[in-house]
Amino acid sequence: MPITLYKRQRQIVDFIAQYVQKNGYSPTLKEIAESLGVSSLATVHEHLQALQRKKIIKKHDGAVRGIELIDRTFLRMTDSVDLPFLGYIAAGRPIEPHPDQNASFKVSPEMISGKKRSYVLQVKGLSMIEDHIDDGDYVVIEETQEVNNGDIVVALLDNGLATLKRYYKELTRIRLEPANSTMSPIFATNVRIQGRCVGLIRRFQY
Repeated sequence: MPITLYKRQRQIVDFIAQYVQKNGYSPTLKEIAESLGVSSLATVHEHLQALQRKKIIKKHDGAVRGIELIDRTFLRMTDSVDLPFLGYIAAGRPIEPHPDQNASFKVSPEMISGKKRSYVLQVKGLSMIEDHIDDGDYVVIEETQEVNNGDIVVALLDNGLATLKRYYKELTRIRLEPANSTMSPIFATNVRIQGRCVGLIRRFQY
């Protein structure tokens, strides 16, 4: 019977697996909290206790890096890191989830920082073509709300639509700039940043 993981639990498990695959040892509670953007170590501890009850992890008391993933389906020790493949992103539409919730994508460890959870989305459309992000390409997204002007981000708008664009903070608004000279920018005052694009994967068709 499959184990049900809530969103935060899945984020924590993904981050621990990615961190171990990149570094060879487990993260601290503080590093997990920072990856989630939360300040409470108690909250992280509660989630870890729940994961321990579900027999996903084992905590070794007294060890700073004492978290062991005992469900090996979440951890594959290879030259690559397994990132969750969450679905598809197209300009002006909600993120379309991948039908297989356990779908994953192998990427080089150099593609991720190991400080935040990362995931993969497939691009639909040509709004970023002049940045060499083509229809059908895969982008590696680092989950963060802290971005700089010019970063390519996954932005969630007030109407529930998501888009992949370059981010610019102006005096009274946010400008989401396409990399396509035939398209206009999106202007908004309230944007939720879901992550920053840190890598591109292209599968060539022959």
